This record gives sequence, structure tokens and C-alpha cells, in this order.
Amino acid sequence: MAKYLNPKVDLTFKKIFGEHPNLVKSLLNALLPLPEGMEIVKVEYLTSENVPENPAKKYSIVDVRCTDNHGRGFIVEMQSYWNKEFFSRTFFNAASMYTKQLAKGNPFERLKEVYALALVNDEAFNYDGDSGYMQEFYITNKNHPEDIHHDLSLIFVELVKYRPADRGSRAIKDLWLRFLTEINEQTEKVDDVLLENPDISQALNIVERSAYTDADMYAYEDYLLEVMTQRNSMKSERAEGREEGIAQGAQSEKLETAKRMKAKGFDNSTIAELTQLPINEIAKL
Repeated sequence: MAKYLNPKVDLTFKKIFGEHPNLVKSLLNALLPLPEGMEIVKVEYLTSENVPENPAKKYSIVDVRCTDNHGRGFIVEMQSYWNKEFFSRTFFNAASMYTKQLAKGNPFERLKEVYALALVNDEAFNYDGDSGYMQEFYITNKNHPEDIHHDLSLIFVELVKYRPADRGSRAIKDLWLRFLTEINEQTEKVDDVLLENPDISQALNIVERSAYTDADMYAYEDYLLEVMTQRNSMKSERAEGREEGIAQGAQSEKLETAKRMKAKGFDNSTIAELTQLPINEIAKL
């Protein structure tokens, strides 16, 4: 029987970061680009609430919502796979938390920053020449990129791209990322570097298989099955989309070839024979 469970699964993730404020504080301080001298000292959980529909579930619950001693808001989510709607959903959640400050009677000048940290166990962004695992989004002035506003900060961490540069590093950022990417049902021995850190050691205790009831394990395995089903479905959709794109590209290339042939004086019958296009389509060119 496995000693550990996967910390990226909904059940375990929420137990670690949704029930232990010291651990979510540690994670946020480690991964967020907070201003110097503005580290989080204390967090307070907020009540979870429903967010808009998405392809993964009819409704999704934000994994962790909290505020800190500076009054800033934080959202932490764990995504098992990626599609374009997740970016919009993350933006929506952060904007909703930001605007709800007004409902409490706060004037605009007293609004506090909101950070959304999305941990994605999938490839989310593909920028040419950029193999980094972390992408940061802020409000910026296009003509003056140095003019950055941190009212809303969206931080996406692509866990599948993370590779520790130094496995002996004791930096808390590396320790949390190693914990999230290395610990699963197949883990037999945990690196001493992880065990020596009190926060990571506590998180490891929380994901020990022995701490979960049979009912917990049923929910855990059901979630894994759902994720696997959705991932396979999305892979099929992506494959179908690629095939459709290739077919459309080939058709466009044939039409361009037919146009060039027609411009050079080829008759429609010859063009149809060489391009395999219907003669009525060629006549319209």
C-alpha cells in the first residue's frame, strides 16, 4: 500500500493549504513576487464560494481564499489540466475578490492588492524561447512597460516544467515545488532535504496514506478517475482540432495554387485535375 498520497489531488491539496494557515502562508511567501518588506505574517481564511462553469466540473470551488495582515487578498488553485477558460476564470476570481472590498464600505483609495496563484499540473503557455515554469500577469501600460500596477496579480506555475537546478537547495521555493512535483503514490523514500524543513515535513505528514479513512480514499480515487477521464477527453479534442487545422491548411494551399495557375492561363479542367479541387470551386476563383 502506498505510504503517501498525491498532494495535487483536490482532497489532499485542500487539507494541506486550506486547513493549515502556516502552510499556505509559507507557500505564498515562497512563490509570489511580494514586495520586499511586505511578506505575509498571518493569514485568515475566507469562505469558499461557487465560481463560473468550466469544462472540468459543473461548478468549481476555489481551493483556498484568504487575506493577510496587510489586508491583501489571495486565491490559490490547483489545476490538473489546462485550457484557455482557466485563465479567464482565474482573472474573474481575482477581480471578484478585488471588487468585493467595496461592498464592505471601503473607498477606492483603500482597496488592497489581490494575488491569484494558479498551480497547473499541465503545460499552459508556449512562448518561443521561454521554457520557464512561472508566468506573471499584471496591469501594464503598453507604451510604458515599466508602469506596472499590482492591483491584480495573476501568477501561473506550470509544475510539469519545473526542474530543480540544485537538488540540495534548501530555498523554500524549491522545497515546495519539489514537494508538489515529486510526492505521489509511488514515493518510497523522501529526500532528507525535504524532511528537514518543518513546513514540508508537516505537509508530508498530512499526505500520509494512514491519515485517511476509507471514505476519504473513495473520494480521492473518484477524483483521480474524473481527472483521467477529462484529460483523455481533452487530448482527443486537441488531436481532432489539430487534424482539422491540417485539413484546412491543405485546402487553403490548394486554393492558392489554383489561383496562381489560373492567373498563368491554365484552364479550369487542368487545374481541377492537378489540384483535385472541384471544378465549380475553381470557377469561383
